[in-house]
Amino acid sequence: MEIEYQEEYIRNSRGVQLFTCRWLPLSAPKALVFLCHGYGMECSDFMKGCGTKLASYGYAVFGIDYQGHGRSMGARCYIKKFDHIVTDCSNYFKTISGQEDYKNKKRFLYGESMGGAVALLVHRKDSSFWHGAILVAPMCKISEKVKPHPMVISMLTRVEDVIPRWKIVPTKDVIDAAFKDPVKREEIRSNKLIYQEKPRLKTALEMLRTSMGLEDSLNEVTLPFFVLHGEADTVTDPEVSRALYEQASSKDKTIKLYPGMWHGLTSGEPDHNINVVFADIIAWLDKRCDDDIDHDYITEKQFHDIVVADKVNDVVEVEISESKPRRSRRHGHGSYLCGWKGRRMHHHSAM
Repeated sequence: MEIEYQEEYIRNSRGVQLFTCRWLPLSAPKALVFLCHGYGMECSDFMKGCGTKLASYGYAVFGIDYQGHGRSMGARCYIKKFDHIVTDCSNYFKTISGQEDYKNKKRFLYGESMGGAVALLVHRKDSSFWHGAILVAPMCKISEKVKPHPMVISMLTRVEDVIPRWKIVPTKDVIDAAFKDPVKREEIRSNKLIYQEKPRLKTALEMLRTSMGLEDSLNEVTLPFFVLHGEADTVTDPEVSRALYEQASSKDKTIKLYPGMWHGLTSGEPDHNINVVFADIIAWLDKRCDDDIDHDYITEKQFHDIVVADKVNDVVEVEISESKPRRSRRHGHGSYLCGWKGRRMHHHSAM
């Protein structure tokens, strides 16, 4: 399918110029997908593959570079308040959604890594506005393996307003750790729009507070979501996604773990792995665009029609049927869990 790519600069409520872009199918879109990129990343180049792929399957895709990220103005990767990012995204996404061509289309959030936290917080601003979210290795909880000691946090907090922009936070090379394919890794490293220096003190603390805040309120997540995570991810722990799946109040929620895959599921894996991931994402979106069931308000009759499919290759899936039970589609990759509030099915993988 042919697509059209567009760019535009807008100003946020604080007067800062922000870069936005979009990938559009030439025909009327099935639905709208709004991209929330990760820390230090940007949309026009790094997320081009995602935008192009989704648009080629009929979705209108919109991206925005956060303040200080990519082509947007502001001190490079300086996050004074995480809520500024959330507010900028929410305002822009709602502006697009209100346009005449799009006002009757379903609206989905798409967040990668830190963008997963952004997407969840955008949803929290108006939980009834969104029809679902794709969350790829989201930053929504601090793994116990890397959580800083409270004394360290306290010490850094004392000086954050004195040296907020100092690049003093030690960190491993995230690009080396996140992207498996060596060719793709070097392409990403050569992207000058991607921030590759040490995190600024204020930025690191804002990300830490955001993660800890989300961890304490995962039960407040109510929208339909699909969370995807590589089991070999060393940047964000797969257990973070498990916690989101288990604690969220969403009635329509799905988790898929990909054995052997790293953090960069949609941009850093070999092509065949990336194709598998996008096939799953598009299938999830297509089902919710075609499905007339309102997953947030399932009737008692529909609830009792939930069918548990066969276990195939360590794969378990639950589907809801409007009339008679049907066997769910089989998948051949990873560990797949899907459930609705009120009756949860557990599946234990070798992880």
